[in-house]
Amino acid sequence: MRTRKVPEERRQDLVLAAFQLLAEKGFEGLRTRDVAIRASVNIATLHYYFPTKEALIGGVVEYVMGRFQSTLAPHGSADAQLMDHLRAVRRLLRDEPEVGTVMGELALRSARDPAIGALMRGTQDAWHKTMRALLRRGVKAGRLRPELDSDQAAALVIATLTSLTLPLNAAPRTDLALRQLERWLSSN
Repeated sequence: MRTRKVPEERRQDLVLAAFQLLAEKGFEGLRTRDVAIRASVNIATLHYYFPTKEALIGGVVEYVMGRFQSTLAPHGSADAQLMDHLRAVRRLLRDEPEVGTVMGELALRSARDPAIGALMRGTQDAWHKTMRALLRRGVKAGRLRPELDSDQAAALVIATLTSLTLPLNAAPRTDLALRQLERWLSSN
């Protein structure tokens, strides 16, 4: 006997199907019919949950950013949270390369697509605010470089992490860049 999925599970299935197709085929290969087939629903069901392709992509952006946000520890000193975040992102990109692939697709597409650009700016702004607050706390506590401009450093951290998802910046450079960023931020 088949059990019916609750709406949130069905929605998540659709987001994951779109995420997987983006990772495999990029935006050029993302078709809503293929998403519906992969999630084992009909196209009308997909449109019930996501009336537009942009809404579906919004769900993917939310999912990907959630994967990145999961790398931020909720407690600890600011410098420990920051360093743990950088290490966790390194592991995430190594263990789940499709997250980086989709993030890269979204970053590249956002330059040409105003709707995706707005979604990405919103998530980037929230991420920047979080990073800036962590950096300020770390400097104030004397655990990060005292001359650190938290706004500029937050922008650098996010730019570095985002650029590491682009196709040209594959695995070995990701590790090197993140290790250097950790050393640069640290006051020790």
